Amino acid sequence: MMTTALPIDVLRVHFGDAMKENVSLAPYTSARIGGPADVLITVKTVDELAKAVQILRERRLEFIILGGGSNVLISDKGVREVVILNKAKAVRFENGDQPKVWAEAGATFSQLAHRTATKGLSGLEWAATVPGTIGGAVYGNAGAFNGDVSQSLLNAELLIGDQREIWPVEQFGYGYRTSALKRNQINAIVLSATFSLKNATREVVSVKIEQFSARRKATQPPGASMGSMFKNPEGDYAGRLIEAADLKGTRIGNAEISTVHGNFFINHGKTKASDIRALIELAQKTVADKFGVNLELEIELIGDWSA
Repeated sequence: MMTTALPIDVLRVHFGDAMKENVSLAPYTSARIGGPADVLITVKTVDELAKAVQILRERRLEFIILGGGSNVLISDKGVREVVILNKAKAVRFENGDQPKVWAEAGATFSQLAHRTATKGLSGLEWAATVPGTIGGAVYGNAGAFNGDVSQSLLNAELLIGDQREIWPVEQFGYGYRTSALKRNQINAIVLSATFSLKNATREVVSVKIEQFSARRKATQPPGASMGSMFKNPEGDYAGRLIEAADLKGTRIGNAEISTVHGNFFINHGKTKASDIRALIELAQKTVADKFGVNLELEIELIGDWSA
């Protein structure tokens, strides 16, 4: 965590109106929870993203990149690092016998999946209910309905140091909801990604997406949440363990462990991040005490969590 004050005047020179001070991050997260960013910089293209990262690195300023704001819990105290809000959302399709789609890291994954359907292209149906952006999905190997990024990704463009490199999927070291990036084996920023597709028909792809969406609605709760809170332990399900621990419906403040699915924590309005974290710790301790299983977070804690 940075201890020195941010050079606001210098950042203003570099970023102008794209930079804002003391901005609440709650509206930029799927859970609608989180304190303020001291500085928020909005980028709208991958070139702007790469440039912003390079400027901040040259100034030795710490930063985080926020995309769709799913799978993150931002502290009530907010974020002292510079926050880059990634709105780089360009998408390009390539047709032919082996169709593919290229998307900038700020593109919403679910929207991309629906766009492929309208073009009669198959391969991303599983992503139609996945929250968040392409960048976050590539970083964490997002998945659903027996599909994930590792199965669909051809390659991704990364910013490593001051160099832009194209990595094939094999280099990412993908595992269940993890990658070499998430394991901090390499310090890189996802700029864009290319996914392989298959020729199909709009009707066939749309029906499959509708089936997945119906299943998601039947098994996962509505309302503001971060998505799945914990990774599924090997051979079991986090939601099942939380339910078996009799924790569904447990509330702290306006935060609740969903009565529909135990692996979702719901914001019932003006929920504090500290209340969500208290529920996290309660679930981890109770499941460990009752079943000897240590639940590992799927989400990431961001910001100032100091006492």
